[in-house]
Amino acid sequence: MSEIFSYENVLPLAPLKIAALEGCLELARGVDRYLVNFRESSNQELQGTPNFHGYHEDSYIIRSSCPRFGTGEAKGILYDSVRGADLFIMADVLNHSLSYTVCGHKNYMSPDDHYQDLKRVISATNGKAHRINVIMPFLYESRQHKRSQRESLDCAFALQELVDMGVTNIITFDAHDPRVCNAVPLYGFDSFNPPYQFIKGLLKAEPDLKIDKEHLMVISPDEGAMERAVYFAGVLGVDMGMFYKRRDYSTIVGGKNPIVAHEFLGDDLAGKDVIVIDDMISSGESMLDVARQIKDRGARRVFVCATFGLFTDGLDKFDEYYERGYISHVVTTNLNYRSPELLAKPYYVEANMTKFLAAIIDCINHDVSTEHVNDPTERIHSLLERIEQAY
Repeated sequence: MSEIFSYENVLPLAPLKIAALEGCLELARGVDRYLVNFRESSNQELQGTPNFHGYHEDSYIIRSSCPRFGTGEAKGILYDSVRGADLFIMADVLNHSLSYTVCGHKNYMSPDDHYQDLKRVISATNGKAHRINVIMPFLYESRQHKRSQRESLDCAFALQELVDMGVTNIITFDAHDPRVCNAVPLYGFDSFNPPYQFIKGLLKAEPDLKIDKEHLMVISPDEGAMERAVYFAGVLGVDMGMFYKRRDYSTIVGGKNPIVAHEFLGDDLAGKDVIVIDDMISSGESMLDVARQIKDRGARRVFVCATFGLFTDGLDKFDEYYERGYISHVVTTNLNYRSPELLAKPYYVEANMTKFLAAIIDCINHDVSTEHVNDPTERIHSLLERIEQAY
């Protein structure tokens, strides 16, 4: 099923405008191209009417920036008017490639810096936008979503701070725990998932991938990813297995209890291709250990799928595991910054989310349900049927 949906004679809530922070500009430009394409042939007869003012544009991106003073302090600036607009602000809080100068010293931007810039851009609207929507593919502080001891609740606090500043909708992807939306129960919070883009990217990289119970299995690397794996296995019609992490709760290393071992629960893996699915690859230590154990159990190939590829400890270990045959491909989305080094790796596969995100923005701007663009089950089944017919 195509993400494109015709909104003939459906009024947009307000003229669409996109403000992209510097770290998210590349993704925003891709989304913008799709939005222009979606709208170039729709509602042409209504182009001159007041309700469709600004509906057909060459670009929906407005000029904005967050320049910094020599001390490292900054300010948000909008160079184009957003009065009466349905404004979508896009921010990639994981983009670690950007830097600024603090008293002559180079400082790389952290998630805290990106989040602060997001608030600056919201503040720069001066309350003139008709509606403000924030697109934060990786939800800021999403791993600090609950309290188990005397610790901060950063994610919930950030969500409340955004809605207090006038944000109506928060759009994210594969939130670490979507229940964090309970922090802002009266405001829009949507967490979308990329299973269709995962399987599409995998089939493009490995056209010989056979999707049936005899040849393929989906595995959750831990208890937290169970729901994703259950859905993915169910929609593909294959079996599922899982690992659980046995931790040493007597010590804390790097702010967490170290993993002693990964224990496997599932059927025989001998001769099967395996998809390991999770929301993110951080250092990758756990994912690689799971991949090694899967191969040791006789699996044919291991494909790692994660919405966000952070690779906080670099790529050397992934290179080693690829060369030793423990992993065949690593699939991540283009929703966060990926280094040129990663993009050049022979094992890397991109799950492109640009068109999907453009369709989501188009739906929300028309104030209609996103249900027809957010149905990965039907789209995956249609994709598999097309492949089956091709053979």
